[in-house]
Amino acid sequence: MKNKIIKTSLIATSILFGFNSFSQKLNETSAALEYKKYEGVFRTMMTTGEDKTDEAKKILLKAKSYIDLAAENETTKNSPKTLFYKGEIYTGLLLVTADDSVYQKENADQLIAEGLASYKKAFEDKKFKSDIRTSIFGKKFILAKAADTLYKTDQFKEAGEIYEFQVKLSDAIGEMDSISLFNSGLSADRAGDTKTAADRYKQAAEIGYRAPTIYAIASSALRKDKRLDEAKAIITAGQKKYPNNKDILFELVNMNLEAGDNAAAEASLNAAIEADPTNKQLYMTIGTIYFELKEDKKAEAALLKALEIDPNYSDALYQLGAMYTGNASNMKQEASQLKNGDPKYDVMLKAADEINKKAVPYLEKYIELNPKDKQVLMILSQLHRSLKNPEKSAEYKKRADAL
Repeated sequence: MKNKIIKTSLIATSILFGFNSFSQKLNETSAALEYKKYEGVFRTMMTTGEDKTDEAKKILLKAKSYIDLAAENETTKNSPKTLFYKGEIYTGLLLVTADDSVYQKENADQLIAEGLASYKKAFEDKKFKSDIRTSIFGKKFILAKAADTLYKTDQFKEAGEIYEFQVKLSDAIGEMDSISLFNSGLSADRAGDTKTAADRYKQAAEIGYRAPTIYAIASSALRKDKRLDEAKAIITAGQKKYPNNKDILFELVNMNLEAGDNAAAEASLNAAIEADPTNKQLYMTIGTIYFELKEDKKAEAALLKALEIDPNYSDALYQLGAMYTGNASNMKQEASQLKNGDPKYDVMLKAADEINKKAVPYLEKYIELNPKDKQVLMILSQLHRSLKNPEKSAEYKKRADAL
């Protein structure tokens, strides 16, 4: 009798367990069917522009009720199908409730965390790899348009949140969305969130996205966030890889200047020269940096050194000529602000003409090498007119007009 009771109990338990397992499989299937309904509604929205947001949200919430039951049960919680649809439904809810600030505030963090964790786990199963990848790329395509629109309308915080979500979606399938990572930093930067901006730029630098400029961008953002050690580490790493890059060298200089160490700022440039003393591009870069720092004498010396190495170096010829004409123009502008009869007026105009005379040979050499640069032809025409050389002025204007 005892054995019969035990046997009967085992059979009953087995039947109950089997029914329970079937019930959970049914929840899994019901969730999948509801999600298919949502996809149909969503396609209609995309193709016709009809607003069916409320209907889509209602369907997904019903799908969520089914998938949550399947995800809580021991027999189905680790099922790739349950995990896949949990990822689909949870991330789908994030899209259809984008305008529901109350729902988003209460549920967004959970939907992101659990949805992406489910995707990541389901992605381990070969059966769902392709479906997950396709779904994530589709969601990212929609999100990208939304983020770009928000950014262009100066809604930087909101744009940044979407870019962040795109990064996380790619991470779920083991990929790095470097573009969204950088855009997240850019949005945070524009929104005044210095910490997030520095974090994202730093990550972008660590994977070499937009190198070499990214090292300078990341270092600058880290300095703004008062993380000087991290800034120094990033810019040093960048300099090792790209020793002659202007942006990196300029950031090194700014870093030292901000620290009040002018000697170190100049030493960083001198160290670059010592490491590569015959590099004309390096001297050109340093000359440009000094010019931006309004150190004209040092800028002139560096650019002349570049031309000493290569007299036909077009970039240095142009930069030197542009520096001279720019300084002459500024001096004339200052003179125009003087009171009538001020004796300094004629002195300043004469000094400006002397500076313009220095520019002429470099720009004329440049135009020999680049005869179709209309802008420089016009500059030379104006220079010669200012210096009372009408024939030369007319010659260069004629050449410019011909282009």
